Parts: sequence; structure tokens; C-alpha cells
Amino acid sequence: MSLQKVTARKIIEKKIKGEKIVTLTSYDYAFAKIVDQCGIDLILVGDSLSMVVLGYRNTLAVTMDEMIHHTKAVSRGVKNAMVVGDMPFLSYKVNIKDAVKNAGRFIQEGGAEAVKVEGGTEIIPIIKAMIKADIQVMGHIGLTPQAIYQFGGFLVQGKTVKAAQNLIQAAQNLQEAGVFSIVLESIPWQIAKLITESIEIPTIGIGAGPYCDGQILVLHDMLGIFTDFKPKFLKYFGNLGENIQKAIKNYKDEVEREIYPDLSHSYEFPSEDLEEIHNWYENRSSKRNTNRKKNT
Repeated sequence: MSLQKVTARKIIEKKIKGEKIVTLTSYDYAFAKIVDQCGIDLILVGDSLSMVVLGYRNTLAVTMDEMIHHTKAVSRGVKNAMVVGDMPFLSYKVNIKDAVKNAGRFIQEGGAEAVKVEGGTEIIPIIKAMIKADIQVMGHIGLTPQAIYQFGGFLVQGKTVKAAQNLIQAAQNLQEAGVFSIVLESIPWQIAKLITESIEIPTIGIGAGPYCDGQILVLHDMLGIFTDFKPKFLKYFGNLGENIQKAIKNYKDEVEREIYPDLSHSYEFPSEDLEEIHNWYENRSSKRNTNRKKNT
């Protein structure tokens, strides 16, 4: 399937045309290549790799170097989708200079075309500095996993009038700052719908209902590979975890029962030279046996 490279401009155009934007995460070359071949619009190298790939307890532990490492791998597997690098905890909120430098690493080293940052009105100066440095930025409001200790866990956000007002205002402020899209995570669908209607840039929902301009899921979640927990919004579109376990158990069984590998899965030595190598081996073995007897 031949597709044109997706850009921030094309993501915005999809909202104007009323076309849904389909987004997934990826963390390595092999999966990124498969996802890209399916015509996905945008691939996020999410800091969720901290949990689903690296096995950390939450997203706070993953480092810039780890994020860059995985972004490089994803970029090598993608031809069509827009690749966005997720800026990890402490990589952009400490000071603006480091924020721009770290964002630039995703572009220059990682091969990404944009970065994603979590936060609302409070990080507007940081976003503006990145955009001034010619770095495309995707916003992220609602449940922002890097602030789970502040929230008290993975809790739905925007459930009070004041909280909902703050989210709507934050989305409008992010648009004015220049982001090309905003992820809305774990907020009531009614509020997500209002946000989507109030701004001209696309909203990408995850646990934000059906009225966003697009949707994103964590690849390992929706394929049933990572099953440590299942939020309400998650739907399994496959059971790869079970299928992988079944395949591995079948492999183990066949090796133990000496079914695999059979000769059809083995390489052949040239038949015309086989007698010669057998004779050489027998002579060599005979000489070694003779030497052993002399030494005993």
C-alpha cells in the first residue's frame, strides 16, 4: 500500500474534512513497520514503554536516552505515518533551555517529526519555545500519567464544573500557543465533545469518548499483550498474549518430543562430499583413540 507521508498539516486537514485520525503507539522497528503498513496516521513513541516494554511500575522511570533509543527504532520502520516522540518526566518542565534541547533530540537523533508534552496552561511558555525552535508539538491534557502522584492515581479528570472549565480553557490556550493537536485522556465524553467543538485543531482521545477527532490506544494494550490492568476505555482488538503463549508452549513441546527440528527444517551437506568427510572423521577418531591408549 503506497501512501503519502503524514504531516502535522495533514492531521489538521483531516479534522477539517471530518475524517477520523487513527493513532497507535509503537516502541520498536518490527511493530512500527506493521502498524505503518496498516495505514495508521500517527505513531506515538509513548512513555508508556516504561511500563509495557521496560517493566517499570509507571511512566516516571523512563529516561530521555531510553526514549530516544526506541524512537530511533520506530523511525527506521516507518515510511508513511507521522512519528511523535513522547517527552518523559523531568525532560521539559525543569527549564526552557533543557526542554528545547531535549525536544530537539527527538527530531535530530530519534528521527521523529514532532514531540508530545503533558500539561495545560502552565507549560505554554515551554511549548512556545519549542515551536520557535521549529519543533512541532502535540499537547496532552486530562489524565496526564506523569502527574499520577499529584492526581492520586490513574483517575478520570474533569468531573467537576471547575475542572471541566479548566480543561476547556487549557485546550484553547494550547491551540493559541501553536500545538497541532491535543491528546485528551480519561475525561468525560461530554467535556471532550465540548473541547473538540471549541478548537480548530484535532483532539485525539484515549478514554475520552467517541466525539474526538481521532483515537489513540497503547499497542500492547489493544493487542492483549500487556494485561496487568484494564481501564474502562480499553477494548482488546486481539489476543496476541494468549496466542504467543500458545506458540511458545507448542515450540517447547515439539523440542522436548524431538519433533522439531526435523530434516525438512535442517541444512544438507553436499552429498557428493559426504563420504569424504565421513572417512576423514573416522580416521581422525581412530588416531585420537590410539593417542589416548598411549597416554594411559
